[in-house]
Amino acid sequence: EKIIDEDYYIDPVKELRYFQKVAVNRTVEAVAKGQQRILLVMATGTGKTLTAFQIIWRLWKSGAKKRILFLADRVALLDQTRRGDFKHFKDKMTILKKKVVTVNGKEELVNKYNTRRGIDSSDKAYEIFLALYQGLTTYDEVKDAYKDFSQDFFDLVVIDECHRGSADEDSEWHEILKYFSSATHLGMTATPKETKEISNIHYFGEPIYTYSLKQGIDDGFLAPYKVIKVGIDRDLEGWLPEKGKTDKHGNLVEIRKYNVKDYDKTLVIDERTQLVARKISEFLNGTNPFDKTIVFCIDIDHAQRMRAALAVENSELVAENHKYVMQITGDNDEGKRELDNFINPEERYPVIATTSKLLTTGVDAQTCKLIVLDSNIQSMTEFKQIIGRGTRINEDFGKYYFTIMDFRNVTDLFSDPDFDGEPVQIYEPKPDGPIVPEEPKGPIIDKETGEQIDPEETEDEETGTIEIIDNFKKPKRQKVYVDGVKVKILNERVQYYGNDGELITESLTDYSKKGIRKNFRSLDEFIQRWNTSDKKQTLIKELEEQGVLIEELKEKVGRELDTFDLICHVAFEMPPLTRKERAENVKKRNYFTKYGQQARKVLEAFLEKYADTGIENIEDTKVLTLEPISQFGTPSQITGYFGGLPKYKKAVKELEKELYQTG
Repeated sequence: EKIIDEDYYIDPVKELRYFQKVAVNRTVEAVAKGQQRILLVMATGTGKTLTAFQIIWRLWKSGAKKRILFLADRVALLDQTRRGDFKHFKDKMTILKKKVVTVNGKEELVNKYNTRRGIDSSDKAYEIFLALYQGLTTYDEVKDAYKDFSQDFFDLVVIDECHRGSADEDSEWHEILKYFSSATHLGMTATPKETKEISNIHYFGEPIYTYSLKQGIDDGFLAPYKVIKVGIDRDLEGWLPEKGKTDKHGNLVEIRKYNVKDYDKTLVIDERTQLVARKISEFLNGTNPFDKTIVFCIDIDHAQRMRAALAVENSELVAENHKYVMQITGDNDEGKRELDNFINPEERYPVIATTSKLLTTGVDAQTCKLIVLDSNIQSMTEFKQIIGRGTRINEDFGKYYFTIMDFRNVTDLFSDPDFDGEPVQIYEPKPDGPIVPEEPKGPIIDKETGEQIDPEETEDEETGTIEIIDNFKKPKRQKVYVDGVKVKILNERVQYYGNDGELITESLTDYSKKGIRKNFRSLDEFIQRWNTSDKKQTLIKELEEQGVLIEELKEKVGRELDTFDLICHVAFEMPPLTRKERAENVKKRNYFTKYGQQARKVLEAFLEKYADTGIENIEDTKVLTLEPISQFGTPSQITGYFGGLPKYKKAVKELEKELYQTG
């Protein structure tokens, strides 16, 4: 009872959502009942870290768990956690990670938990510990650093993104969990991993709670998305080099049919990279060149070349600030230093990040509005994690939806029944103990996809180390770089997904018409609601939350239309007027004569602002600080032209009434 009755940490800024409370309560109850292995499945963007904090807080404050270890596998995740939700632990918390110290005037990396040095007794006095798997396993040839702690030192171990290394019984990371086996283990992930060799459910048991991407979108907590599928001729038809074709180094190119699985992995076609960069840039220029964008590439080399191609396509923006497009990969120190700025909504730069693996998991990119897939992703786990980079909503910065631009048919995975369904256990443990991979005798099978693969080394971007797949080591295959290959777009189609996460199979206008008419049975009902609404933006937001894709409709029907006309035209077949036409109609009525000279000038400027950007931007008093309105004085001076703030607001309401006259 003492455990269950312990209250949440009351944060006036961050109120827990219902599903977070359910997750916290179920976990606390499971611990109170003595359950030692617990699994929580929560879609990316639904606040796993906040949920973890509240779970730890209640168990810690109740005295049920006195020393807690929070494990992650990325430095960025630890830093986010420490600065974010966990900051309330204050001086009771420490991070166990590699630190830079000054030795004889020089900065050197030291491992705080190097077993040769030993963990300081002062460190063991903390109660909340944040750590990387990698740092607790091996550093500078010193293995098993976690053994500096006694096996019963921790009461609770929380494993963030537990679908990664901890799910594999043969991994070094799993040894940490085995060592601290007496503690309660809580695994948290958006994407539980279930293959024949790796299983979260086998270790933790069935999830005690699952909150899915579809639920999050349906509840309005996660952003819906649309998909733009771009088909390149060389991808769809393949490429057969002509006889005598040489690469950039003058070597003959092997004559065989190359396809999308080869591109940027074994064969690099410069023109293809340039075309992808051009299409990305065209999309951003048509929407907003400063929308945060992540481009997922095959590997580090591909990310580097894509960054260069995007820099060429956006040369003017790069000239203004070279951080407009940056490569953020494990080997790129400058890019990694800019990661915090990229995910910070307040920072404008970097805008575009090219990466391969580093940004797939856990990076909280709240305002990311475009995700580009130019990598052959076949793992459902990785796919879900990547999609999760765009699902966060940020109302303060106008982030309500996002776009996926797919160059490699990766989004076909949306049709897979495993996409966002309940996790299914297909783990087949051997009766005689843990699974140990046998020495390969014949073809090697990819654990994630089940497909035959060529044995090769893969580089871990975070550590820069070489991992041997299935105990089989072979030198990396050298890439072939070619140019002079004609590449073009064969087809491009836009797919939309509703707020239920399902693909919209009918036309966007028909789908939107149904959504609008669910809320308004007639044109008169909509017009009355529009005219009596204190803020038009509130009504627009309600429609968006109901699944009406306003921005996409504007793109399809006409961006020069007011949202009012867009809805009336699409849902009720009313002939639309452009914003400019509505503004001109108001001018013709000589409506401004009852105001003084300065007030008239302000209202005329409002009309110009409306014609350019819409009603949403003149409803907010912030408009008084923006050009061209701010040229008339300070906000208090401008409202003074109307006789004070109440009369200014009344004038704006009257202007809106004039704009939306339908007679």
